[in-house]
Amino acid sequence: MRRSPRSRSARLLGALALAGTVTALGAAPAQAQDYRYWSFWDGPAAGASASKDGGWSYATEGPATSRPRDGAVAGFRFTVSAGSAEASRPRRAADFATICAKTPAEDGRKRVGLVLDFGTKAEAPRGETPPDIRTECARLPEDGTVGDALAAVAGPLRYDANALLCAISGYPKAGCAEKAEPGAGAGSGSGSPEPGGSGSASAAGKQADGDDSGGPSAGLIGGIAAVVVLGAAAGWQARRRRG
Repeated sequence: MRRSPRSRSARLLGALALAGTVTALGAAPAQAQDYRYWSFWDGPAAGASASKDGGWSYATEGPATSRPRDGAVAGFRFTVSAGSAEASRPRRAADFATICAKTPAEDGRKRVGLVLDFGTKAEAPRGETPPDIRTECARLPEDGTVGDALAAVAGPLRYDANALLCAISGYPKAGCAEKAEPGAGAGSGSGSPEPGGSGSASAAGKQADGDDSGGPSAGLIGGIAAVVVLGAAAGWQARRRRG
């Protein structure tokens, strides 16, 4: 039975409406998932003074591979965030002169300052109380890493099977880069100039930055919508020519 032009137009409009709905679904932002983890921060270059925000920048590699020069400062902040853009900085300035004032230099060794910010009560796992912020000055061999500095002055450390840093000085007692309940850490703020990946203190920052929802991406859904539109239009025009 031959369909009328009105019927064909209705089918085309229906396909376009479906495509519009799919596109709208693809454009809707996914709910970001917050994680509770140790973030890792770099202080200013050795010899440079800290800025108003404490001089911190999110580290681009993990503490196990970061090999700072003498006079550098590394920061760690226990935080709740969905990634590096939202992570709170350590709430103490990266001031090497102050942190290592009582640790004299030695030939053949370097000094690395550490700022350890255990976060706020709002960011803490249920049932735990974060220790006070503290600073340490580690003296290391010239090829020592930030991970070596942590091991020297901030134990006990806890890692998971993937070498992800889970605890500094035994905090937190359990868990490792776990999903945080909605609202955790709300209102904690980053502080100034006192709060670390990045390569986060490990892969935690990468996990938090990535999309692990398992759902289709907006680009994929948009592509499906485009196929629906183009296919419907081509079919309508072919039937029109035959008619």
